[in-house]
Amino acid sequence: MSEPPHPRPAARRGTLRIYLGAAPGVGKTYAMLGEARRRSERGTDVVVGYLQRHGRPRTESLCEGLEEIPYRRYTHRGTVLDEMDTAAVLARRPAVAVVDELAHTNAPGSPHGKRWQDVEELLVAGIDVISTVNIQHLESLGDVVESITGVRQRETVPDAVVRRADQVELVDMSPQALRRRMAHGNIYPPDRIDAALSHYFRPGNLTALRELALLWTADRADEYLQQYREEHRISSPWRARERIVVGLTGGPEGHTLIRRAARMAAKGSGGEILAVHVSRADGLTGASPKELAAQRTLVEDLGGTYHHVLGDDVPQALLEFAHGVDATQIVLGSSRRRSWQYVLGPGVGAGVARGSGPDLDAHIVTHEHAAQGRGLPVARGARLGRARIAAGWATGLLGPCLLALVLAHLDTDLGLANDVLLFLLVTVVSALIGGLLPALASALTASLLLNYYFTPPVHDWTVSSARNLVAIVVFVAIAVAVASVVDLAARRTHQAARLRAESEILSVLAGSVLRGDDSLDALLERVRETFAMDSVALLEREDGRAGWSRVGGAGPAGPGTPPARPEDGEVDMPVGDRMTLVLSGRVLPAEDRRVLAAFAAQAARVLDRQRLLDEAERARELAEGNRIRTALLAAVSHDLRTPLAAIKAAVSSLRSDDVEWSAEDEADLLEAVEDGADRLDQLVGNLLDMSRLQTGTVTPLIRRTSLDEVVPKALAGVPPDSAVLDVAQSLPLVAVDPGLLERAVANVVENAVKYSPAGSPVVVRASALGERVEVRVVDRGPGVPDAEKGRIFAPFQRHGDAPRGTGVGLGLAVARGFAEAMGGTLEAEDTPGGGMTMVLTLRATEVARGP
Repeated sequence: MSEPPHPRPAARRGTLRIYLGAAPGVGKTYAMLGEARRRSERGTDVVVGYLQRHGRPRTESLCEGLEEIPYRRYTHRGTVLDEMDTAAVLARRPAVAVVDELAHTNAPGSPHGKRWQDVEELLVAGIDVISTVNIQHLESLGDVVESITGVRQRETVPDAVVRRADQVELVDMSPQALRRRMAHGNIYPPDRIDAALSHYFRPGNLTALRELALLWTADRADEYLQQYREEHRISSPWRARERIVVGLTGGPEGHTLIRRAARMAAKGSGGEILAVHVSRADGLTGASPKELAAQRTLVEDLGGTYHHVLGDDVPQALLEFAHGVDATQIVLGSSRRRSWQYVLGPGVGAGVARGSGPDLDAHIVTHEHAAQGRGLPVARGARLGRARIAAGWATGLLGPCLLALVLAHLDTDLGLANDVLLFLLVTVVSALIGGLLPALASALTASLLLNYYFTPPVHDWTVSSARNLVAIVVFVAIAVAVASVVDLAARRTHQAARLRAESEILSVLAGSVLRGDDSLDALLERVRETFAMDSVALLEREDGRAGWSRVGGAGPAGPGTPPARPEDGEVDMPVGDRMTLVLSGRVLPAEDRRVLAAFAAQAARVLDRQRLLDEAERARELAEGNRIRTALLAAVSHDLRTPLAAIKAAVSSLRSDDVEWSAEDEADLLEAVEDGADRLDQLVGNLLDMSRLQTGTVTPLIRRTSLDEVVPKALAGVPPDSAVLDVAQSLPLVAVDPGLLERAVANVVENAVKYSPAGSPVVVRASALGERVEVRVVDRGPGVPDAEKGRIFAPFQRHGDAPRGTGVGLGLAVARGFAEAMGGTLEAEDTPGGGMTMVLTLRATEVARGP
């Protein structure tokens, strides 16, 4: 089939109108046809490109009078499928085309794989399109819808296609009304109503889908509004709803501010709270991480959102955030600074109020912690250690004094320039040891000593020569500059070393997680060791519950057990909305929290991965159990009935009074009864054995056994001429359970005989290989491809065209299970020249005996 030529782009691109619904049956198609009829009645050229009628009378009535383009038919696997004839619609070139089910997947052989691609072709040609889609068909919501309904949507449409639509109209209906429509037969035929109401159309499912549709439509409305404001260059916020920004400092007043903002938002409809904390770009802050974590929890409990931004200018960062989210109000607390601290600046509240402008209301809320002090900021030199800082101060203050004492007692006059250089050396040394402040103190002390002892007139604080005064001033300037540079270099070196250490830690962490080396507890133990903590715990809060549950921890037993609540630790690092990483032992500096956040996020991912693996394993077990149950039902319904039917027919014939059976006929019928009973006994025995293997109740009694005593008994169930035995008496004894071994060999031999052609007996031979003994069952049947060799040992598996009634496909599964229970193996190999060889490997208990 040749693909129709693509139309040339029209001068005007067509418009797309989409009717969005939460679930089938809400009335999308009805609304689409109503719009089509309205446009047709106004004289617009409207055609129906594709319509899914679902046999609904009201839909059929709305189609009357609308021209419908004949569908194009495709045949796929014997089924005739009707699809939209895009080429015919393009040739007809209407003003408006009605195309139902935008997310539909076209039949194989269609010009496009998806219907939305057909619609795109119509839009490029300048044809307006009216279409429909359900919220569950949006590609980004596939996982969410599956978690709600348990149904994976195979037909999806990219979100960008729907978002590009010129109009998206929500067709809404309450879950109760939709279920009534379903019960009245207005959506599905009668034979599907009960199943739909009890599964997909449950009230909870419909309510969740409706919420998704409403939220998506509201988000789309925000996009339309933002686009309109950008096109018309409207920068002031539009008060469509109250958005209240709460500025958090990490202080204790944050709870008061959040609750005040919540009361303000509750006064209007649709109010929204956005809490934001501004951290300085250098990572240094006086905020309490524990307070911020508690305030974040409070915000989320009240229905708001928490945000964390970086910025050196806190008022400007708050204003930029507020304008970026279209906030209408901003709530700040009264400053905790004391009166004398206002000399350093007007404060954050005053800066925000001055820059908020007429469109953003700034509220300053008083609280009990106002004007009580903010506490001392983190000292820059704190990273150098107390001992080093003390040594720096000692060098800066005592060094110039000692140098002045030495120079004063020297007989030679070195000159003022050399004296200045020596004092400058002491200042540089103090900067290297203790940082900026000791160096400044050293420069001040040295300048005073130079003035008093070495600048004429000596022993006087005055300076007679202007040149000497310039020398002292230059000395002080150079000392301050050198001290600043040395301190900056020391801090940069410290930062580089720390960043290098952080990068190494994160590199090791990422590598171990990608390789899957670390379990959750191992990762938490690494966190404890990295940050030198007493204990670490990952806590999770279940939906709808206020308490926390510990999902992983690391730490010694006893008093240092991992904390069970965020309040029990010194450090609390939130991970998402429901998890938090809690550490006890010491308070971490702000710069350490960056790495801790990476550890916390990775711990949550490891936990999610472990849970997904556990769920996958449970799903695999459930799927295997379902498969076995289905196969068991099939076996019971057919394979077990076959021998029962033969037994019943033979017994009924023997008991019949209408026919006189000869002795030979009676013997044949009795033989049929006996054969059927044997077959039934074998099938039931295999089922019971498989059940024992599945439940792990097989307990072998291992003892030293000779193969020539067990293997011949295993051939009793096959015709005498169908198997040839070749087991030497000189073989070593094997450690097996004789009963399990006999059953395993019997199943393997019976399976080989079943597939062997007439006149080609199965060969059973044994040989010793070191500490192992191999029993080989060789047949000349059709063999098994390498890709299928593993599957033939699965329960309820028949290979190829094995006839029904010859077994339930458990023989080889039971044989392998018994072999493994005895410490052996059972594998399949190709027979040279054609066929298959089963190799049963057992453990020998002694070396081979002589003949």
